[in-house]
Amino acid sequence: MFDVFRPVAADPILNLSVLYQQDNNPRKVDLGVGVYRNELGQTPIMAAVAQAEARLMQEQTSKAYIGVAGSLRYCELVAEMILGQGHTAIVDQRLSIAQTPGGSGALRVAAELVKAANPTTTIWMGNPTWANHQPIFSQVGLQIRQYPYYDHVTKAIDFDALMATLATAAAGDLVLLHACCHNPSGADLHPEHWQALTELVLSRGLVPLVDIAYQGLGDGLAEDAYGVRLLASQAPELLIASSCSKNFGVYRERTGTLLVLSDNRQQARVSTGQLLAVIRASYSMPPSHGAALVEIILQDAALRQNWAHELTVMRQRIAQLRVGLVDQLQQQGAPQDFNFIIRQKGMFSFLGISPQQVNRLVNEYSVYLVNSSRINIAGLNKVNLPYVTNSIIEVLRS
Repeated sequence: MFDVFRPVAADPILNLSVLYQQDNNPRKVDLGVGVYRNELGQTPIMAAVAQAEARLMQEQTSKAYIGVAGSLRYCELVAEMILGQGHTAIVDQRLSIAQTPGGSGALRVAAELVKAANPTTTIWMGNPTWANHQPIFSQVGLQIRQYPYYDHVTKAIDFDALMATLATAAAGDLVLLHACCHNPSGADLHPEHWQALTELVLSRGLVPLVDIAYQGLGDGLAEDAYGVRLLASQAPELLIASSCSKNFGVYRERTGTLLVLSDNRQQARVSTGQLLAVIRASYSMPPSHGAALVEIILQDAALRQNWAHELTVMRQRIAQLRVGLVDQLQQQGAPQDFNFIIRQKGMFSFLGISPQQVNRLVNEYSVYLVNSSRINIAGLNKVNLPYVTNSIIEVLRS
């Protein structure tokens, strides 16, 4: 049976991590793997998460299954975090919500649910988008098309081309959008962009699928959810895939959520049944631990305030690193303009250098980044920033 398999190319980001681990250069820097790191280069356990975990260990009395949809209270709290308390989608009971194994799990369940509704569905993805988006949706058999998103020349969103392309989409097509902190470009949609997109979605009968994996790391918890809240207030149907990996730092706990907005309350009940059937036939029940921690934090006023403060510190540090990177590049006489990095949001940006220059950074300087020149801003710190900027300058000048 298995002799039909052929070698599969290693995931470029995961493979980069292996190469980094094998590198003996004491000055090596990992700007590839997309995890938050502090000034010590560590991915710490947030203090609020540690406190919630201590409480959970004291209070938890069972390891029994938590149900196909996961914790219903967790689902309610995450929906309120994303959409805001009192949002019409919540009040009108038009949501079907399930706890999932991470944001990737939410996306996969969304793909399976859409396939069950219409196996010939087309999903439109931005060019570029997160590297795992296409494999997730192509493996369930959905048709994939692309719309222009990031212009590598202007270092900004090509919104006119985006709108012109999506204007050709057919009714019922899915449109995958990043809520904030676009991965890999860091170029985020502005409120006026979201308003125009919402009008297009309504006029063309499209179904938005919003991936919100970095809420709170761009401009703020509410600000980063502007687009998804707008769509949820006006679109008849909507899917939202959420992750707690970054904003709660529970990467290995695989904590995510899928929210499905139906046209009315009655249809939402039917959609919920279909959603749970998809999950039952897939992984049956979600893991509990990470979601339990998020639930404790979100429903405890003091813990929630502490967590929000920690998240603010992380967000501000990333913004400061963007400024620091650009300042040092300018001070060292960079032969090109890097100011676009300051205008972008979240953990990622393209450096805008060639694959050959990327290879030199990796092979000659042990500065690890993916071939597209995407870097994880959070991988920088005060110690390695001078070395990274000097390495970039040397590569650009030679």
